[in-house]
Amino acid sequence: MKKLSLVALATMAFLVSCSDETTVYSDPKDDVVLEGDQSVLDNSISFDNSGVLDIFEQDKSTGRFSKSSNDGEAGDYPLTLVAQVNSPTYSGTLLTASHVDVEGDYAYVSYNTAGATYLGGVDAINISDPNNPRVTGRLYYTNADINAVKYDNGYVYIAGGFDSEKSATADFNSFVGKITVSNGRFDLGGGITYGFQEGFNATDVKVMGDKLLVASGKDGLLRVYDKNTVEMVQEVPFADLRAMAVKDNDIAILDGSHGVSLLDANLETKQDIAINSDFGDFSKRTLDFYEDKIIVSEGSKGAGVYDLSSGTLLEHVPILINPDGVDSSDIVTNAVAINEGVVLMANGGAGLCLSEDNGNNTDLVGIIELNGSINYVESKGDYAFAASGKSGLQIIKMNKPSASLVAACTETPIYEGSSNLSVDTGAILAYSGSKRFRTLNVNGSLLLCGSWTVREAVNINENAVFEMNGTLVVARNNKRRNVTLGEGATFRVEGNLTIYGDLILNEGATLEFLGANSVVNVFGDVVRNGNTEITGTFRDVQNKF
Repeated sequence: MKKLSLVALATMAFLVSCSDETTVYSDPKDDVVLEGDQSVLDNSISFDNSGVLDIFEQDKSTGRFSKSSNDGEAGDYPLTLVAQVNSPTYSGTLLTASHVDVEGDYAYVSYNTAGATYLGGVDAINISDPNNPRVTGRLYYTNADINAVKYDNGYVYIAGGFDSEKSATADFNSFVGKITVSNGRFDLGGGITYGFQEGFNATDVKVMGDKLLVASGKDGLLRVYDKNTVEMVQEVPFADLRAMAVKDNDIAILDGSHGVSLLDANLETKQDIAINSDFGDFSKRTLDFYEDKIIVSEGSKGAGVYDLSSGTLLEHVPILINPDGVDSSDIVTNAVAINEGVVLMANGGAGLCLSEDNGNNTDLVGIIELNGSINYVESKGDYAFAASGKSGLQIIKMNKPSASLVAACTETPIYEGSSNLSVDTGAILAYSGSKRFRTLNVNGSLLLCGSWTVREAVNINENAVFEMNGTLVVARNNKRRNVTLGEGATFRVEGNLTIYGDLILNEGATLEFLGANSVVNVFGDVVRNGNTEITGTFRDVQNKF
């Protein structure tokens, strides 16, 4: 395993340039360790809890939260847990995910360690195949916390803190590093370029054109570096910088001492939004732009939504649930993320909350069924990434229908009805949409065009016909259920079918795959009882056919 030293790096920065700004260091030392054991990377992915995610919704009459009732309506948002990335362990210490950046086929995750210990790391995760995410690269920092990560054009930029007291020459704890990465693998051959700055601990890093922006916590700075050389360009001091958001030429910063400041590209303050909230000491908090608004994680108050032009508070999105047995200090909004009108709030011990922005206000949907305390969330494209203590990083697929699928479904009505969909003998039904079902029971003919999840079993009974175009996911890996084709039944699949359980074909049953791009992912067994037929072209993810 190749190693680099951050402490020695700081010493070299002093000896070579007599400044705290920039250095390149590549000699083998002790403090940066590149994981060289492929089995460690492979075993970091867990599918134990993968599968259909329900959403705990609030009963307006009682105020209680529960899963979809047995006789309730089918819910929106057919979410699935793809996999979990187990948090790395180094020398017996468990690291925790601090930040996620998603770009193209990869998610980059930074890790740190709570308390006085400085220990962190970075993962590169290939998510190009939604059925099979892979950790392709990992490095550990044995004397540094990594609090934020950003990928840009072949490099990963990291921000964090290390113990400057262990160095005779380094005065500042906060640093930014530039690491070469190719196809999800970290390349340390050319060294890591670092910059150092005042501040207790660097909390965030963003790329803005050819500039690199770094925030460095209490008594720190918002500093601009040249993205290519990591040489300092400009800086402005702030009392307690927690996070940044960038939109076009505007920069929003969250300062725990007063609230949000909106800056232009020259770091001139355009507007201050005073926020009277307790952001906590040294606690993770984020903010995000959305259209003409900005949403801010405000600890125990939930998330605040502010008008960008006036700074007016539009609403507070509250924390939905107060779980028994959870310390009140862990029931706080740590992070927010927005994805095409979906608002996700990482509420610590109160879980991951999903809401909808309808333009005028935010409508609460419910709490996503996840394990662990949710400390950070990021969402982009069809994915959301939730960081949750001992449960690691949880990769959630939102299963949004593609534009082409939506167009193909326009001839069929949107499904609005029970979470238990039953088709009577002789009935011919067709629906489009994106729904969460409890059960599917087909005796006649059913077409589903869109994205669907089923919590319990799917039964295609004797001589029945079930056609799906899009995505269908059945059950969870830790609570398996079967898809059963009765005698003479027909199941036609065009798209992506995932079953956490067995696929059972009885005498005379037919499974047809349409088109050239269908994918089937069966976590149980394919059971063929008697004379059955399977036709068409498909990719068998688990090699069960």
